[in-house]
Amino acid sequence: MYSIAEVGINHNGDMKLAKKLIDIAVKNDCDAVKFQKRTIEDVYTPEELDKPRESPWGTTNRQQKEGLEFSPEEYTELDAYSTNLGLDFIVSCWDMNSIDVIEKACPNLKYHKVASALLTDKKFLQRLASSGVPVILSTGMSSTEEINAAVEVLGSSCEYILACTSTYPTSPEQINLTHMTTLRFDHPNLKVGFSNHYNGLLACVGAVARGADCIEFHITHDRTDYGSDQAASVQKVDELMSAVRVMEKMLGDGNKVVYSDEVGIASKLRKTNDILL
Repeated sequence: MYSIAEVGINHNGDMKLAKKLIDIAVKNDCDAVKFQKRTIEDVYTPEELDKPRESPWGTTNRQQKEGLEFSPEEYTELDAYSTNLGLDFIVSCWDMNSIDVIEKACPNLKYHKVASALLTDKKFLQRLASSGVPVILSTGMSSTEEINAAVEVLGSSCEYILACTSTYPTSPEQINLTHMTTLRFDHPNLKVGFSNHYNGLLACVGAVARGADCIEFHITHDRTDYGSDQAASVQKVDELMSAVRVMEKMLGDGNKVVYSDEVGIASKLRKTNDILL
């Protein structure tokens, strides 16, 4: 099972914090880290950027968005830092220019991740499909018809498709882990997983119990820190990954065997061994 620790924007524009979160991911046996990249002038309108918003960087949306963005050089550094620690490096780009920036800055880019908000952007998906970099697709806010159309556009570039609900944090009744079963039926050629926005550990562990090929979850060093994603992030990554790895062992391979530890118990509790022979 492939585990993605999403740093996202929980680094708050601080390279030291970003690396600390990467360290947490590698320490706790995650397979990959994921970041996000935006060209804010392309993603947001001038009116939206000029709206008032209090943040550690100023009093407007623009200042807040600018404060969260890393430079191409910083992405190169994060890519190298992650790769040297044995972690795959993944980025969710939110616009065409960001794809160009990330592909140039990050030579070790393992996957493009399609954020749920971009699932219906055909030109964006076509650009990713032509990149030569495999794609992970999240399905929040999307109908079955929209998901199927996106998979068709991505074609062979799409490797993983993730069940997802885009509320932060997601309530238990909206998690819908069984959607993974539907995705597996609809797209048998894809690996199926779960992108988490629940504020506890159960959803990811439950996804693994239902056979997820991949889980993605936001991580943080402090859920009370500044940021819109903090409340839907996992602070106790050690507890989550420990539970996930134990659940993987519990799943087994589906074949019924008599374990060696059972043999002695059987000899004590059974009166005969030939009744069914």
